[in-house]
Amino acid sequence: MKISEVLRAREVTISCELFPPKKGSELKKAHDLVREMAKIHPAFISVTYGATGGISEHTVNLANEAQNVNGVPALAHLTCASSHRDKIQEVLGELKAHNIENILALRGDIPEDADFPLPDQYHHASELIEEIKAYGDFCIGGACYPEGHPEAESVEADIDNLKRKVEAGCEFLTTQMFFDNNILYSFLYKALKKGIQVPVVAGIMPVTNVSQMKRIGALSGSVLPQRFRMMVERFADDPNALKQAGIAYATEQIIDLVANGVGHVHIYTMNKPDVAGAIMGNLSEIYKVPERVR
Repeated sequence: MKISEVLRAREVTISCELFPPKKGSELKKAHDLVREMAKIHPAFISVTYGATGGISEHTVNLANEAQNVNGVPALAHLTCASSHRDKIQEVLGELKAHNIENILALRGDIPEDADFPLPDQYHHASELIEEIKAYGDFCIGGACYPEGHPEAESVEADIDNLKRKVEAGCEFLTTQMFFDNNILYSFLYKALKKGIQVPVVAGIMPVTNVSQMKRIGALSGSVLPQRFRMMVERFADDPNALKQAGIAYATEQIIDLVANGVGHVHIYTMNKPDVAGAIMGNLSEIYKVPERVR
């Protein structure tokens, strides 16, 4: 099933993300992870793509495992920063062969010490979206940044670029993580004012350990509300308490989002189905199990 159809059919959806192993020898454990993730009945499972393109075969493998073995629609990530056009065509063929019809098209992080772009590479995600659209019959999603892309001149300029993605064929958007819902609401207003009307899936990151927060501060630049900082500081020395508090914070974020009309949520699980499952349990009367598993 195409993600666009899932989002149209259901008022509230909760999906999950997982990332493939770096080593092929760990693929069996990854298959077990997919199975555990499927047990919590997400609306779909997205599978990330290696920044250097080196683990793309595992992306297709795990997307196939989610959809064709465990019965959960799969969303395969596809990045173009370090992939040549022939590589993209190859992956599109593999996805088509496995009947995987959903792709999250991303520029991706530019590898260190890499020449970018080369003549046969894409410059922007919008170019990749156009290529996928031309290939035919994929549902294409894109990324958006409620606080603005780190490389953008401003949030407004970033939204202009976002509109180009939508005009190129992007059918839905998934946000970068955020910890203050008001930032998302402001972003959605600005996007709508620009004429962007595709569904927006809100990306939520449950922070369950101190190292996660440090990585977030170093990599994403996300605004961390005072109450979030106080939570982490209060429970920093008690891993179990911090995990519980992080799950509660993410749950509260999702409840507020749904109450304010943002019904599509994507959980950045960091390959922790127990954390995603705990959040799902907290929302058992808000998020109804998809019909396919009843």
